Amino acid sequence: MSTDRHLMLSFEGTTVPTWLERSIADSPPAGVTLFRSLNMESPHQVADIVEKLQGINPDEMPLLIAVDQEGGQLLGLAGSTPFAGNMALGAAADPDLTRRVAEAMGHELAAVGINLNYAPVADVASRPHNPSLGVRSFGEDPSVVAIHVAAAVEGYRSSGVLSTLKHFPGKGEAVVDPHYELPRMDLDIDRLRSVELAPFLAGMSAGADLVMTGHYSVPALTRDEETPVSMSEDAINGFLRAELGFGGLVITDALDMGALDQGAGQIVDIISSLRGGTDLLLVMPGPDLLERARLAVTRGSGRGLIPGTTLDASWQRISATRHRLPRPVVAPDVLGSHRDLADELARRSVTLVRNDAGLIPIADPGRMLVLEPEPTNVTPADTSDQYAPALAETLRDFHDQVAGIVFPHDPASDDVSAIVDRARSHDVVIVATVNAPPGQVELVERLMRAGVPLITVALREPQDLTSYPQVSAHVCTYGSHRPSLRALARGLFEGQPFVGRLPVSISQLYPNGHGL
Repeated sequence: MSTDRHLMLSFEGTTVPTWLERSIADSPPAGVTLFRSLNMESPHQVADIVEKLQGINPDEMPLLIAVDQEGGQLLGLAGSTPFAGNMALGAAADPDLTRRVAEAMGHELAAVGINLNYAPVADVASRPHNPSLGVRSFGEDPSVVAIHVAAAVEGYRSSGVLSTLKHFPGKGEAVVDPHYELPRMDLDIDRLRSVELAPFLAGMSAGADLVMTGHYSVPALTRDEETPVSMSEDAINGFLRAELGFGGLVITDALDMGALDQGAGQIVDIISSLRGGTDLLLVMPGPDLLERARLAVTRGSGRGLIPGTTLDASWQRISATRHRLPRPVVAPDVLGSHRDLADELARRSVTLVRNDAGLIPIADPGRMLVLEPEPTNVTPADTSDQYAPALAETLRDFHDQVAGIVFPHDPASDDVSAIVDRARSHDVVIVATVNAPPGQVELVERLMRAGVPLITVALREPQDLTSYPQVSAHVCTYGSHRPSLRALARGLFEGQPFVGRLPVSISQLYPNGHGL
């Protein structure tokens, strides 16, 4: 028996390291996860890595090769079409569009040999300003989210790529980020069934292959205040499998998160997870974590802490899934080829929330100043820093008198003062915000006091408006990729109608479904 057959390994570097070659040859893992920031330079280079990994693999069945390709703020595949994410799809309100986008993303993954996507996100955006969710969700209405999740699963199935529902049982109510600490959600079972679980049930019915468990304490499922769902037999075998009837693979979220013990005690947690019905462990780079995962498997099985029947049943699920994986037709040039579909999503999602002063469309732009924050990874589940700031450049394609300033994500007061001084000499100012930290809010407020015609653009969460509620013109793009920025520009300069509708409410200002 391979000691690594329940592990999804990962590594640092843009070529397969020697230690991983030896590991796969001697004790094949279930698969390997590739990460944008750690492993990728170009589509052809990714295809070469995947070919190398599968070539080393001595098993008769393919390795699982996985990425995080959610769309929007998390595009885990280098060179892929820059689709806006789930909240943009929620704003477009067309499940068929969601299915087509998922199918296109799946085809691009398959074109470099990737056969498993850690998507779609099935979490409901029930709490504004959730620190690790935001625009990764389709919206706040559980029934609507469920429809889009099912459509995404159908799209991935059409492309031949495995899909993953995450983060079970739903993290919309989390007030802290599990990358840093353990969230606790005191939700009773009736609430879970009516809100959090609806999208997961829809995704399972649509044929989702995997469910990723979250590192959250949900006492209604775990019967304990400190045990994460990902480590709980009550939550996995007792609820997810026995009550909800899920027969696919269960994978943990990344095991390096701050919500989990990162010392020797993690061995006990991992044993509990495997004993409880987990099939796959998502192991991040680093010898300590890999060693702990291996010890958990070998000691847990060798000393009877994990019943042999449990591991055998898990292995049957893993091997059955791997055996039915199609042989990839590698064609890296397919990546980036779905621009028309990305433009369609952008055009149908960008939302005009407020236009009290009638600034939009802009009749006479004159001298325009465009202010945008430096692209920053707001959460670890983020690839924003892989893309250059593009708002001013995009608007300049539509109007030649556009000056641009890129400011720090959370600018200091001195930075704000310099920007405001420069803004006074312009006819129109557009300021973009991303989750509106204090420095961005100060910038908007001081621009309002300066009296310049001002349009705010939320490049991510629509709820930024609650931080500067007095602005007269506000647009939501749900992302900062070029297709969304082009759709914004056409609405500002050419009068293209803004047809997107808010998939979440903006507290005390606008309801879910609003849009001008």
